[in-house]
Amino acid sequence: MAASASPAASPPRRRHSHRDDESPRRRKRRASPSPPRSPSPGADADRRRRSRASPPDPDRRRGDRDAKPSEEKENGHAKPGRDAEVYDRPPRRARVSDGEEDGDRRRRRARVSDDEKEDGRRRRRARDSDEEREDRRGKRDRERDSRRHRRRSASSESGSSPDDRRRRRHRRDEGSRRRDDRRRRDDDRGERRRSPEKKEPTPPLPPPPPLLPEMIPGRTGGIYIPPFRMAQMMREVEDKSSPEYQRLTWDALKKSINGLVNKVNATNIKNIVPELFAENLVRGRGLFCQSCIKSQMASPGFTDVFAALVAVVNTKFPEIGRLLLVRVVLQLKRAYKRNDKPQLLAATKFIAHLVNQVVAHELVALELLTVLLENPTDDSVEVAAGFVKECGAMLQDLSPQGLHAIFERFRGILHEGEIDKRVQFLIEGLFAIRKAKFQGFPAIRPELDLVEQEDQFTHEISLEDDLDPETNLNVFRANPNFVEDEKAYENLKRSILGAESSEDEEGSDAASDDEEEEESDEEEDEEEMEIRDRTETNLVNLRRTIYLTIMSSVDFEEAGHKLMKIKLEPGQEMELCIMLLECCSQERTYLRYYGLLGQRFCMINKVYQENFEKCFVQQYSMIHRLETNKLRNVAKFFAHLLGTDALPWHVLAYIRLTEEDTTSSSRIFIKILFQELSEHLGIRLLNERLNDPNMQGSFESIFPKDHPKNTRFSINFFTSIGLGGITESLREYLKNMPRLIMQQQKPESSESESSGSESGSESSGSGSSSESESESSSDESERRRSKKRRKRT
Repeated sequence: MAASASPAASPPRRRHSHRDDESPRRRKRRASPSPPRSPSPGADADRRRRSRASPPDPDRRRGDRDAKPSEEKENGHAKPGRDAEVYDRPPRRARVSDGEEDGDRRRRRARVSDDEKEDGRRRRRARDSDEEREDRRGKRDRERDSRRHRRRSASSESGSSPDDRRRRRHRRDEGSRRRDDRRRRDDDRGERRRSPEKKEPTPPLPPPPPLLPEMIPGRTGGIYIPPFRMAQMMREVEDKSSPEYQRLTWDALKKSINGLVNKVNATNIKNIVPELFAENLVRGRGLFCQSCIKSQMASPGFTDVFAALVAVVNTKFPEIGRLLLVRVVLQLKRAYKRNDKPQLLAATKFIAHLVNQVVAHELVALELLTVLLENPTDDSVEVAAGFVKECGAMLQDLSPQGLHAIFERFRGILHEGEIDKRVQFLIEGLFAIRKAKFQGFPAIRPELDLVEQEDQFTHEISLEDDLDPETNLNVFRANPNFVEDEKAYENLKRSILGAESSEDEEGSDAASDDEEEEESDEEEDEEEMEIRDRTETNLVNLRRTIYLTIMSSVDFEEAGHKLMKIKLEPGQEMELCIMLLECCSQERTYLRYYGLLGQRFCMINKVYQENFEKCFVQQYSMIHRLETNKLRNVAKFFAHLLGTDALPWHVLAYIRLTEEDTTSSSRIFIKILFQELSEHLGIRLLNERLNDPNMQGSFESIFPKDHPKNTRFSINFFTSIGLGGITESLREYLKNMPRLIMQQQKPESSESESSGSESGSESSGSGSSSESESESSSDESERRRSKKRRKRT
């Protein structure tokens, strides 16, 4: 320990391997160190006093810190550790006396100008006010001090010199002083927060200016004005012809038209139409067309409703109907060029229903179909098939030849086979719909048939014409003749809606006087009002009761007895017949139970007999929709009724047995029907019934005699199902048909000759003698022919 106490006795050990890079001079000095000076206690006390009296300048400390790297660079290497810095610090400059140092300090302070002092204070104030920077700096200093204390070792402290110990104490004093200053600044900030400076009260904000019409943004704005506020603003405007007031009325018109078009449907269209005519449609015709097209695009299922609404408006304002048709055609052309299938389907559907409502001419539909099928693709053929489904029934009535040409084009596309299988099935289904005369695809629903064709204006537009959509009608424009136009439309509205609207408008003031009369009328209406169940709950309950009664009975007699106890209102007998027939068709095999039950009801009341006749006609018209099992049960049920004479045989007049008028399902129905009749009656009795002269008018459709082709088809059909015996009279008629045709032609020729002779006698008086001579000559020629025939025999 005594040997390590002095640096002369044992030099400090080497810490780094790069010490070899030092200069020889430095190495020599390290090899022979000089004994340290032993400062006097008085000088040490003076130095300690001066360090306490004058706090270290941070700029100076920063300068010393910055000077260390440069000194290290001059020495040729960097000090890697703190202890190396202590031992290898370069010699300081020579100290001066206290008097000289004080004089220098005074001279420097005198030379500092007031501006520099103020700048220094401002910098210190900014430094003090920056809380985060000071916190970071304090944290960094504390970490540095802790690292210094951790890096010290007992050996280094024991081997340190008094100068080193003084330096360490000085650093500790500086750290405590900095902590005290930081604490003091924190206290000052807390006081400033607790006692904030009194600020002058800010004056209240002025009230917002009133919302003027010119401040209302257009379609991209976000200002919402409540309806009552909008009405108040419109009342406050004094100049009714000003652009601001026109803008307000335009916005109100737009909202009203959009609301009415959006809520229209098949049930309330009759109520929406008067409200729509109450708005200025002449001014808002562009808005109306735009709203109809957008609503139809959003919900194509209501296309027929929108078309009916346009048809009603078109009767009073034909230019609005034409404008809408033009815009729909342009939309169709745009979608066709862009290959936009959803938009194209919506546009074609709208045009189809406009054709159904006779707003658009049928040539528009035929031209559109021609364009779609000119270069057929899967999508174009699909769109065309959907278009024909929508308006095929109307085209069949208006232009049957044009529709026939379109179907021939469909047939050619189907034979080419270049399109997808799915589209081929669509075309085949379209031919089946045409054969069924577009059943299930009516042109106009009954509740939407609001306009007579004589009152409708039909517009004819070509797809190749240059059409103007008049998009400027969708945008607000100030009208200098606004007041006059509004008055003119008011007069037009009265003429359209009649005196009721004017009375409603003028009688708003006198409503209070008529309250008592209205109350009395309402009481009378309530007494006369009948409650009707639109949900058909009673009908559903009746069908449930009939079904349960039929299925729970042991035999037909019990079922008939229970069903007769059910109280049926007039007109509900048909429901019993329908339920009986549906129960029969749902069975896996035919049960004679249902035939006997139907026979019992037909014998009891003639009303049920008439209802079963209607059921026969209805079932035969929809026989192609039934499965084979249901078809067989229904045919056997009606065969039982016919065989027992519960159903009159004249219902067979509805069946027309020809190749064109029958389908595979209807032929199966006729086959099963007549086979069951032959089993019930026998072939002989069935033949007698069919040859009854009183019933020949009802059987002409089953045994046709109008054309040899139909006659042969009927004979071949009954022969193929094993009932050729009932066609004997028809075969004889077919054999004698040429002779009958000749006999029919002879009277026609004789009538023509007699007419020619009569005209000849009237023209000349000598015609009578020539006629008698010709008759005698003809008689002689006939005699000669008869003699020749006798000789030959």
